[in-house]
Amino acid sequence: MRERIPVVTQRNARGRRAVARGLWTGAELVVTLGVVLLLLVVHQLWWTNRQARAGAEHQVRALQREWAQERGGEEAAPGDDGDPGTGSHEPGEPGEPREPGGGPAQGGAARSAPRWDQAYAVIRIPRIGLTAPVAQGVGKTGVLDKGYVGHYPRTAQPGRAGNFALAGHRNTHGEPFRYINRLRRGDRIDVETRDAVYTYTVGRTLARTSPRDSGVIAAVPRSNLKPYPGYERAGSYVTLTTCTPEFTSRYRLVVWGELTDVRSR
Repeated sequence: MRERIPVVTQRNARGRRAVARGLWTGAELVVTLGVVLLLLVVHQLWWTNRQARAGAEHQVRALQREWAQERGGEEAAPGDDGDPGTGSHEPGEPGEPREPGGGPAQGGAARSAPRWDQAYAVIRIPRIGLTAPVAQGVGKTGVLDKGYVGHYPRTAQPGRAGNFALAGHRNTHGEPFRYINRLRRGDRIDVETRDAVYTYTVGRTLARTSPRDSGVIAAVPRSNLKPYPGYERAGSYVTLTTCTPEFTSRYRLVVWGELTDVRSR
């Protein structure tokens, strides 16, 4: 009887090497994807805040410097290296719309409405340590993503009768309204313009409402949703709006205040 010579096949070894290469490639892809996602998170939660806050602080200093120069060459805010005239406008520019229904601003002369995306005021909320520029419009690129607080078009200007309605990011891009949920009745909201400082006092809050609830920024702010929280009489109001819960845009958080003091510049 002939003795059979065993034959060793390499098929299984080659298959195992192919599987190992596939697993290694998959692992590399997973790690790469994880690093990319981590960088995106860092960019959104850290870098956009840092960049927007720096830009917003620069804009506040630029406005303060311009206003000081207009009041007779007073010393500019420390550390300002901005260009004179940044973020403001000359009164009475042709073709600019007037605020509908608004009379002269209390404590100062009437001025034409600011240009789109233009920073023209500074909001300060001591309770939450906020100082930020206010710009015309609520566009993301030109206003909100720069760390500014945006003024809703067709709502009143600071100090005027009606509702001075504002929006700001709660998370990322400077997140100026991150902590407005901490505001309580009696807290102060100061809005500084070239003409005056307007002080509003927080009166009411609405913890959650629909993004389509336009009543919260009406001239007499009052929610369109039951049980219709808000105000019932005409006055001079401020409204702060932001997204809620944090890191979502499903609902809106609203804080209302009434004008209680005007200090002319």
